[in-house]
Amino acid sequence: MFAAANCDFTGCPKHSIPGGMRGPKTAEKRVTVQPARKRAGQERGASFVEFTLIMPVLLLVATGMTAFGVALHNDLVLTNAVNGGAQLVSFSRGQTTDPCATAYTAISNAAPGLTSGLSLTYVIDGSTYTTNSCPAGAANMVQGATLQVTGSYPYSLVIVGEELGTHSFKAQVSEVIQ
Repeated sequence: MFAAANCDFTGCPKHSIPGGMRGPKTAEKRVTVQPARKRAGQERGASFVEFTLIMPVLLLVATGMTAFGVALHNDLVLTNAVNGGAQLVSFSRGQTTDPCATAYTAISNAAPGLTSGLSLTYVIDGSTYTTNSCPAGAANMVQGATLQVTGSYPYSLVIVGEELGTHSFKAQVSEVIQ
C-alpha cells in the first residue's frame, strides 16, 4: 500500500497511480462567484419583457390552431352526417313515405351541433328537392336509381376576435337506391 512517510492520500510523487489520477498537490486558484441574488438583480424584469414580446404571438398561434381545429371538426361531422343520411335513404326504398324527411332526421341526429344554418338539397332519380320534406320523392325511389344528398353549412373563421371571413362547408354524397 502507501508508505506513511512523506505522503498523504491526495497525492504523492513516489506512490502515484499510473495514468496521472493522483499527483503532487498543486496550488489552488480561488475563483469568486457572485451570489445568485446579486446577478438576478442586474437582469430584473428581463424575463417579463421577453414574456410580453412572445405571448401575443403564442396566443395568436394557439387561437388560430383552435379555430382551424373546430372548423375541420365541423367539416368532418357534416361529411359524416350527410353520408349517413344518404345511406339510410338509399336502403329505405319502400319503407319511407318521405325520403327527404328521413334523410334530414338522420343528418340532424348525426350532427346535432350543425342544425342551425344547415341547408340540404336532395336529388332523387333526377328530381331536385330543396325542402326537408318531399313526399313526392317516394315515387322516384326506384331500385338502381341515383340518390344525391348535398349539405351546406356556413361558418365564420374568428381568430383573436377578428373575423377572417364567412365561408361554407359543403358535403355531397351519391348513393344507388337499393
